[in-house]
Amino acid sequence: MIKKVNRIVISRTDSIGDVALTLPMAGILKTKFPDATIIFLGNTYTEPIINCSSEIEEVWCWADLQKMEEQAQIKWLKNQNIDVFIHVFPRREIARLAQKAKIKYRIGTAHRLFHLLTCNYRVNFSRKNSMLHESQLNIKLLAPFGITKLYPLKTLSKQAQFNRIPTLPQKFKSLLSTEKKNLIFHPKSKGSALEWGVDNFIALSKKLSKYELFFTGTEEEAASFREKLPDMAHIHDLSGKMSLEELIAFIHAADGLMAASTGPLHIAGLSNIKTIGLFTPRKPLHFGRWQPLGDHVLILEEKTISERNELLNIEVDFVQKAIERFLI
Repeated sequence: MIKKVNRIVISRTDSIGDVALTLPMAGILKTKFPDATIIFLGNTYTEPIINCSSEIEEVWCWADLQKMEEQAQIKWLKNQNIDVFIHVFPRREIARLAQKAKIKYRIGTAHRLFHLLTCNYRVNFSRKNSMLHESQLNIKLLAPFGITKLYPLKTLSKQAQFNRIPTLPQKFKSLLSTEKKNLIFHPKSKGSALEWGVDNFIALSKKLSKYELFFTGTEEEAASFREKLPDMAHIHDLSGKMSLEELIAFIHAADGLMAASTGPLHIAGLSNIKTIGLFTPRKPLHFGRWQPLGDHVLILEEKTISERNELLNIEVDFVQKAIERFLI
């Protein structure tokens, strides 16, 4: 069992939601090793999410390391005096780099063949057929530290320490109502989830004039809904107008957010605003695996499983009533 460490790297170089659900690992490690430095290796575009956790003291971007020649990568990593390297998202090239840099403790799943040669601690668990939440599965990788308990989701939410929120620029702050609830609709998912459909979001938006509604998404995503948005005073289009830092700050300042299983849904959950997730019961996309962490989460699930590549089968009226009850 690993008992004494000073510098720990958590490596997860995939998407926003996956990274958000890995942040509790930093808090659990900090509780176990309060004097240790927690470092997160991620993608450049997820850095704003990582920076929100006060348990993480250094953020490394994989793209910066990729610019170096291999020997320069190895030398640089050796100079960081890392004790532990945890491969939460397995990548062959990163696993080889940690091994060549002779990091003392290299932890990864036993279900990757390349970890046989690159990791000296291989944890045997399967994500594919598990009923556990993604954040709980991540914590399985901490078994070499003697951390084997199953943490409740509420505990994991607090362990993320998602409290270093960027400042919201005044141009966006001024859009938020002080008299009505401010609700964000994030209709797209970049293909990471089964979606409810833009037309359903728009139909619902017409029925919710008691709220200020803000549609968000990337500029590319906006092409699928911007021209369809109703010209109504309570509906606002913020798609393609915010950086990720600004979106995080805006979500944190709003009253609620509704989306399928995508990055902004997890940001909302960790921000402890009213978070409404739209899910299918189909595995492995079901809410048991991917629901947002947080104290104010409502899951709306389709009753009959939709066909593959179709939209979530949830009635607009049902969603309207659920929102109106939840946002009281």
